[in-house]
Amino acid sequence: MKKSIYFLFTKSIGLYINFLSFVSPDKATQLAYSLFSEPRDGKLIKTKLPKILQETESKTFKHNDASFQTYTWKGNDTVILLVHGWESNASRWEKMLPYLKQSGSTIIAIDGPAHGLSSGKEFNIPQYAAFIDIAVQEFKPQYLIGHSLGGKTCLYYQSKYQNNSIEKMVILGSPSDFKIILNNYIKMLSLNSTISKGLETHYLNHFKLKLEYFSGKIFASTINTKGLIAHDTNDTIVLFEEGKKIASSWKGSIFIETNGLGHSMHDDELYKKVLSFLFDS
Repeated sequence: MKKSIYFLFTKSIGLYINFLSFVSPDKATQLAYSLFSEPRDGKLIKTKLPKILQETESKTFKHNDASFQTYTWKGNDTVILLVHGWESNASRWEKMLPYLKQSGSTIIAIDGPAHGLSSGKEFNIPQYAAFIDIAVQEFKPQYLIGHSLGGKTCLYYQSKYQNNSIEKMVILGSPSDFKIILNNYIKMLSLNSTISKGLETHYLNHFKLKLEYFSGKIFASTINTKGLIAHDTNDTIVLFEEGKKIASSWKGSIFIETNGLGHSMHDDELYKKVLSFLFDS
């Protein structure tokens, strides 16, 4: 019953956007983009933070008209920066933290645009990467770990900024081809060609990137940083083949195939492998 209601709801929204595209294509495209880029989960309330974040030193940074939040678990001079994915926040790392803390490192987690305690309603990878760059300049991490779209943002960040201080990166359950994600959204709402072309034009005008080039595989091909990629064969959110695409173009990277973890990638054995990759010579 719930699936039927959701199906009718999404198709009704698509029908409205398609109708609007005949009257005002620009407004229809903007509405389609807003719905696509606005997360509906992952926000936090400052007075009701998850316990794992209450024990941190938090800091708010400004970037243009936006603000973003970081959380620090104090350790030694080795620093790890954690980058969450879509409709999540810094608390998603709770299960991994005990393993990372074994290294004695200082651990920083960031809230992405429109997530956690960070401002805004829109999530996009270039803005997230700009947040990461500010955090990197402030905290000087040697290691980046990203999950899902956070992993893709890490790839985009290192491809664009080419930061030599980043020694190793771990990418968990990350998508490669952005066009697949956008086409799935268009298909879900049954949006017409006017909206489809309008969305592609919007990304080209605002982010100066053609969708076919907004690819984790392409980003990875420009990176010299050592990398570990892990992806689950049962991931129904981001297909397993996406992880293999990234690994295929990242020279010298290590690819780990997991089974039964789904998209969350929470697993003790995997965390041990991540720790070994980061700290074993």
